[in-house]
Amino acid sequence: MSWWIGVIFAFGASLFMLGSALSLAPSLARSWSLQTNAINAIFFAGSIPFTTAAYLQLFQAANAGDDSRPRTPTSRHVQLLGWYPGEIGWLSCALQFVGTLLFNVNTFDAMQPNLSWMQRDLMIWIPDFAGSILFLLSGYLALAETCHAYWAWKPASLSWWVTLINFVGCAAFLVSALFAFVPPTSPGADAATISVAFTLLGALGFLVGSLLMLPEAAGPAAS
Repeated sequence: MSWWIGVIFAFGASLFMLGSALSLAPSLARSWSLQTNAINAIFFAGSIPFTTAAYLQLFQAANAGDDSRPRTPTSRHVQLLGWYPGEIGWLSCALQFVGTLLFNVNTFDAMQPNLSWMQRDLMIWIPDFAGSILFLLSGYLALAETCHAYWAWKPASLSWWVTLINFVGCAAFLVSALFAFVPPTSPGADAATISVAFTLLGALGFLVGSLLMLPEAAGPAAS
């Protein structure tokens, strides 16, 4: 399952990178006869694999064979979500999954035409900002779980590189969300460009991290 999670995350990240590149290069979008709404649809399409992969990670964490878990009748069966807030791995996956759902909402709402500045903030920016915070928390918890500490330097560990690069991607998504706020007056072009640029960087981080998951899933990584 870990291999498929990496592939699906990489696919979603690729779509986010494509949408970002088209937003940053309007001439390229015009050459492909793509309007803004079509580019926004690419972002929404990319959010679906993110949610799918995040759910698979949550499912995997919920059904992990952890001997420290109390044994109950329900724990012997397959769990769709589970509830293990005391486990850093499960909590990281749960926060990430909720964050992807918020990205589904904000990318879908971004396809709606003729929104006012307030509607754009309520329907697009708030879910984006909240989802980005959850992604950052999730990314840090995953990194801390890999480090077995608040922070550690483990360049020989492939798992450490996966979580570190994903964490950097999460941070880039949060910066993107901060610059995506829409004020009552017309937003500056610089802010919009910075927002999209950091979306591109965040997607790149997830793409690299996802591709590194493939060899990690193929065999045990150094820790």
